[in-house]
Formats: sequence, structure tokens, C-alpha cells
Amino acid sequence: MANKKNQKAPAASVNDYAVLLSPVISEKGALVGESGRVVTLRVDPRATKEDIRGAVERVFSVKVDGVRTCTFQGKLKRTARGSGRRAGYKKAYVTLAQGSKIDLVEGL
Repeated sequence: MANKKNQKAPAASVNDYAVLLSPVISEKGALVGESGRVVTLRVDPRATKEDIRGAVERVFSVKVDGVRTCTFQGKLKRTARGSGRRAGYKKAYVTLAQGSKIDLVEGL
């Protein structure tokens, strides 16, 4: 059995980047994330909360306290040829542990 002190954190895999699609930069995301502990991400609609938690911990090397998810249905749009629907998506609000921080807009 390996000693915990000598154990390295698992490296991020391709699957982790398939779960986390992009950050959501919006007014509501900025209000929720004012404390610096909540990050809003667009995620794969098939991803579970445990998948999201693991991917964020491995990709950003932070500790996650909680994950809340919202699934959005695409908006109905009408054109001259008929109607259609935009693609739906899933959004995750990831709450980080005290002292952890992710700066998604660094360098913009």
C-alpha cells in the first residue's frame, strides 16, 4: 500500500476535457461567483455530478465542495421555412472548498 504523502494526484485525461466543455461567462455567473468559490461551467449533458466533480478536481487541481446542475432545453426558433430548435445544454455550478480558486478569465 502506498503512503498518502507520496501519492500524486491523478493526471487529467481526455475524458475529463470531454466532460467540461467551456466556462459560462454571464452576468448571473459573475454574481454567483463574486465570492470566488463558485464557478459556472457548460458540461456534457450526459455527465453526472460525480463525473463533473472528478473532472474539475483533476483538471484544475482544486478541491470541490459541491456541484449543482441545470439542464436547459434549446429555444424554439421560427424561420421562413418552418420552425426548429436550438441545441440544449447542461450547466454546472461548482462550489470550491475554502481556499481553492479557479481563475477562468486570466490573461483576457
